[in-house]
Amino acid sequence: MALRAGEDNATLTVGLAALGERSDLAEPLLAYRDLLARWNRVYNLSAVRDPAAMVPRHLLDSLVVRPWLPTGALLDVGTGPGLPGIPLAVAEPDRPVTLLESNGKKTRFLAQACLELGLSNVEVVQTRLEDYARAEGFSGVICRAFSEAGTFWAGIRHLLAPGAPALAMKGRRQDHELAGLEQAGVSCRWHKLDVPGLDAERHLLIMTGTEPATG
Repeated sequence: MALRAGEDNATLTVGLAALGERSDLAEPLLAYRDLLARWNRVYNLSAVRDPAAMVPRHLLDSLVVRPWLPTGALLDVGTGPGLPGIPLAVAEPDRPVTLLESNGKKTRFLAQACLELGLSNVEVVQTRLEDYARAEGFSGVICRAFSEAGTFWAGIRHLLAPGAPALAMKGRRQDHELAGLEQAGVSCRWHKLDVPGLDAERHLLIMTGTEPATG
């Protein structure tokens, strides 16, 4: 077990360096991974069962989007066991992060993870997206494999501050998902993501509301 932990630490440390992240993030990120792996055996929080596979597929996959995040408060919609929100909150302790999840067993895990990791910058909200409202718009809203782009945008646009982006983490680039969005005044940009240690396609779709054309 100690050997396995050492190998995972090495994999994560190399991955963090490749992403330009601090090496001291490895300890709290692995603490989160270990907690997720334990809970996952009972509560089925993630389809990824192998703790070693969680390093690239959950931890590094979450952090790879950081260069495209706006500053300010971030909402993670359909966060599940806290992805990408918890790794992002670990990396940016001064950023307010809200984790939105409707599943009770997952929000119980999220609360416990935030407690054990000392994440005072994280708020866990148990409700459905369509029932969630907030007086002040978020600086950014992110999701990871939550829904197709048009559905995601329609569900969260009222939660964005003016000009703030919505970020959808995807596998393969799916241009057909953008049908109708640009005509509705939404600017859409794809970015290819390279996740260290992960041999799979990853893309980030950034959607920003724009003023409709006149003339």
